[in-house]
Amino acid sequence: MTSDQAGVALVTGAAGFVGRHLVSLLETATNWDVVGLSRSASRISQRTISIRCDLRDGEHVARVLDHYRPSVIFHLAAQSYVPKALADPAGTLSNNILGQVNLMEGLIASDLSPRVLIASSSEIYGAVEPADLPVTEDAPFRPGNPYAVSKATQDLLGYQYWSSSGMDIVRARAFNHSGPGQSERFVLSGFARQVAEAETGKVEPTILAGNLDAERDFLDVRDVVQAYLRIVDEGEPGDVYNVSSGIPRRVGDLLATLMEMSSVSLSTRSDPARMRPSDVPTIYGDSTKLKSRTGWAPTFSIDQTLQDTLDYWRDTL
Repeated sequence: MTSDQAGVALVTGAAGFVGRHLVSLLETATNWDVVGLSRSASRISQRTISIRCDLRDGEHVARVLDHYRPSVIFHLAAQSYVPKALADPAGTLSNNILGQVNLMEGLIASDLSPRVLIASSSEIYGAVEPADLPVTEDAPFRPGNPYAVSKATQDLLGYQYWSSSGMDIVRARAFNHSGPGQSERFVLSGFARQVAEAETGKVEPTILAGNLDAERDFLDVRDVVQAYLRIVDEGEPGDVYNVSSGIPRRVGDLLATLMEMSSVSLSTRSDPARMRPSDVPTIYGDSTKLKSRTGWAPTFSIDQTLQDTLDYWRDTL
């Protein structure tokens, strides 16, 4: 089924950062009725049916699937904060892996065969040798933290259910993404919040930072959800696609850009609490397969992403 046909699209993790942007896109760009699952009771939008559902509750998941009988599923739900995963590896693995198993088994129990997109992550690639950059989908998995292990498992489970059960599953490995509405726990949004707070004059005009020399492949979340929709529409069943810009950007340079956007003079200070125990120096991806298959390409510049994220925090604060 494609986005110009009628049907039900179910989004897990719909109340999250990426989920809200995806729901907004589905409401405006498709003919699907949207059902959003989340662990919170908050209403996602006026048009979307919002359901409180913990994916670890297999019986509830099965009932929801059997009732709404979706034609398309975007499986985004996951515990995605790496420091939390390091503090509670068992909880992260249980949440991310068991939730997906319950989703797959619920589809089988209800005799449903929707197209399912599994949102994997570039974190599964881990430490990549410079000679192997940019990273392609054929790169080996070297997960460096429990969150990455959970996403590698989700990725492999998607492949397994396609190959063994014939389920119509596609996988997307998104690289770092940011934008308005992202939690301050993530690096660019965290910087943007600190800048906006400093502009209020109520806090010291100093930005606390972790590793500024790390180079990452950053995308705008609005480009990422467009890629997810393209993959659902046009991706090959069983296949996997990197979602990346192909450009390594130094975190310190992006912070400098945000500071230049500020209305006040700012300084920086290293914060050991913001350092990861193991951090990959440089990683960026190759999305040639996605572009060739679907015609997708990023449309938001990194400066626009930074500006919109900073403006979001200005409005919020």
